[in-house]
Amino acid sequence: MRADHSVWFQQRATLFVADVHLGKDVRFRQLGVPVPQGPTVDTLARLASLCSTLSARRLVVLGDLLHARGSATAALGRRWLEWRESAPHLEVVLVRGNHDRQSGDPPPDWKVQVVPEGEPMDGLSLHHEPPSVARASGFALAGHVHPGVRLSGRAGDRLRLPCFIHGPTRLVLPAFGAFTGLHLLQPGPGERRFAVCEGRLAAV
Repeated sequence: MRADHSVWFQQRATLFVADVHLGKDVRFRQLGVPVPQGPTVDTLARLASLCSTLSARRLVVLGDLLHARGSATAALGRRWLEWRESAPHLEVVLVRGNHDRQSGDPPPDWKVQVVPEGEPMDGLSLHHEPPSVARASGFALAGHVHPGVRLSGRAGDRLRLPCFIHGPTRLVLPAFGAFTGLHLLQPGPGERRFAVCEGRLAAV
C-alpha cells in the first residue's frame, strides 16, 4: 500500500489503482454542472508520473477507468495516446467496473486489455466490487466503494480521509481519481483501515 492510493507489487513491477474516473469533470460540464477543469488532466498526469517513477511494466486498473459514456473526449484521447507513446512497453489491464460497463470499453488505440471480475493474476484475484470477507476466493484486490474514514479530535473537530481496508482475504483500495468522493466504511472481521493523510499511511 502506498500513500498515493496505489499498491505496488515490486516482484512483478505491477502497479494497482482503482476508480480513476477519467472524464468525470468533463461529463459534469456536459450536463451543465459548473465544475472546474483540471481533475482529469491531473489524474492522468499523476498516473503517468507514478508509472514512470516506479518503472512499472504493468498497470492494473481495478475498475472505472472512464467515468461515463462521452468521457473519452478527443482531448483526453490525445493525452492518453501521448502518454502511451512515451511508455510503449507498459501493459495496461482494466478490470471492467460498473462505470466501464456504462461508458463502454476504452478505444482500441488506447491499448488496454479488459478482463472480467475475478481475473487471476500472480496469485491474486482481481475485482472491481469487493467480494465479501467470507466469500473471497484467494486474496482479492478491489475498489469501487471509495473507502474513507472519519477521525474525531478531542475538541470535537472531524476529518474525513481516504483509506485502504486490509484483511486476511482482501485489500480494498481508495479511489485514485482526483474528482471522487468518500464512503465511510467499517472494516470487516479481521480487517484494519489505513488512512491516507499528507503523504503518509496510518492505521486507525
